[in-house]
This record gives sequence, C-alpha cells and structure tokens, in this order.
Amino acid sequence: MSIQDAPLPASAGKPDPARPDFRGRGVRPPEWIIFGFFAYLAAISPWFTERPDLHHQPIELLAGVAALIALLVGLQRTRISKVIDCIRDWIPLGLTLVAFRSMEIFIPAHFTHHYERVWLRWDQVLLGNWGLRHVIESLGWLIPGYLELCYLLVYGTGAFCLLVLYFVNRRRGIDTFYAIYLAGTLAAYALFPYFPSQPPRMVFPHIDPPTISTIVREWNLWILRTGSIHSSVFPSAHVSSAFAAAWAMLLIMPKRRRYGWALLIYAVSVSLATIYGRYHYAADVAAGFGISVAAAVLFAVIRRKRSQRHTEV
Repeated sequence: MSIQDAPLPASAGKPDPARPDFRGRGVRPPEWIIFGFFAYLAAISPWFTERPDLHHQPIELLAGVAALIALLVGLQRTRISKVIDCIRDWIPLGLTLVAFRSMEIFIPAHFTHHYERVWLRWDQVLLGNWGLRHVIESLGWLIPGYLELCYLLVYGTGAFCLLVLYFVNRRRGIDTFYAIYLAGTLAAYALFPYFPSQPPRMVFPHIDPPTISTIVREWNLWILRTGSIHSSVFPSAHVSSAFAAAWAMLLIMPKRRRYGWALLIYAVSVSLATIYGRYHYAADVAAGFGISVAAAVLFAVIRRKRSQRHTEV
C-alpha cells in the first residue's frame, strides 16, 4: 500500500482547538455586534432631535464601520490572511472606544438633574448610614488607593483578557469572549441617550465626597476631564464591562477559573471605587451589574440551545 493510500488518523481534518483557523472567513460575531450597535444609533437618532450636537454622525459612523469590516473580510482572503486575522482580534476593542466616544453626540442642551436627585438618596444611605465610606477609609489611603487603581485599570480589561487567551492557547475563545464583553459594554452605552445625567462629584460635590485623595485619584479625574464623555452616567459602563469580562472568562475557561474569579473580585472593586470616588451613583452600579448578568445569561442560553441542536443531529 502506497503512502497516498494509507488511511488518515482519526484526528485528521479536525481543527485543533489551540490553533486558530486562518482560512478566509466572513464577518465575525463581534463585528456583527458592533455593526448592530452603530445601526441602532442610526435608527434612534431621529427621536433625539433636541440634542444640539446630534446631526448625521450616526449614519457616517455606521457607514465607516461597515466599510472597515468589509475591508477586513476582503483582506482576510489574501496572502496576508494570518496578519489580518490577528488584527481582527483587536479591532473590536478600538471600535468599542469609538462607540464610547460617539455617545458624546447625545449630550443634552441642559441637564434637569431629576434622576440624580433620586439616585443620591441611595448613595447617602450606603455611604453614610451604612458606613461604607468609613470602612473604606479605616486604613488610611490604602483601600482608597487600591480602589482608585482598579478604576484606572478598567480601561485595559478587554486587552488583558485577550492577552490571557493568547497566553493559554485559547485564541479560538476570543469571539466568545467578545460576545459577552461587547454585549455587556455596548448595552450600557445604548442606554445613555435615555438617561442624560452627570456624576455626583459634579452635581453634588459637597455631599459625601472622599476625604482621602491619592495621586491615582488625580490621574482618574484628569482622564475624566480630558478623555471621557459627559452625556450620561447611567448605567455604569465601567461596572458592566468589568463584570462582563469576568463572566466571559469564567465561561470560556472552566478549567482555569482563577482568571475569571480574579476578574470577578476586580469587578466588585471597580463597583466600590465608582461609588466611593463619586464617579457614579449606586443606581448606575446596580444597572451595570444587571446588564452584565443579562449578557452572560443570554449567551449561556444560546450556547445551550445550539449544543442541544448539535446533539439531536
């Protein structure tokens, strides 16, 4: 029997889960999610005519995102497919930043502070009556400094998770990670236009402010002044994205749950930092947490149904 006639091993032709597939592919799930988000912005923009900075930007953004995705899909079929495949692993993070910055066009002409006055009551109970601020400041600058650092690092949570997936040879899980992470993050952005609001540190600067300041807090305040949006704080995208990342890593790597559990502790720390630092109201945190849970549950339900279908087949 010749070599050509020899039977192939049982594993031949099956994809290696640790090795990414560089064959030409169409639009990836995270790219569909991002495209859907910008399509949503374009669809709702006619109902926000009172927003002075809102014009035709949502249509332009949608067209630009569609063109970029089409270009990447086309380049995926060329000789540089491996390079493009790696680039597409990271593009959703950049487009998420674009999505965040785009929410500034929904800033209202003025804020009524109706929501803020309601949310403040819960914060006063939590920070004052229940003693949360006293507990956080009981060790001096140590806990406030730690919480401010957690708040600062949230901007790199997505990139950190992608690097972990590369490191543990789970690159095939990147699209799954994005499905939960983007759903949890972009769903928070999607609600911003309906809840125009400002953070407690701006509206109520003298009510329950932190009495301990650190250099990290000064960095956070500088970033928020120069690089953040000012259209809404509800829900907290910091919280929703941090928890969504934790749920995603727990679901993707059931045998390496230490990453997911560490991110879960980190997400709780971010939640406390947003309230203590007066970056968000407790209501923002609760809503952000709820969005992250909904994203994870939705993904788990879809995955279970798909698994059942494959089993039946």
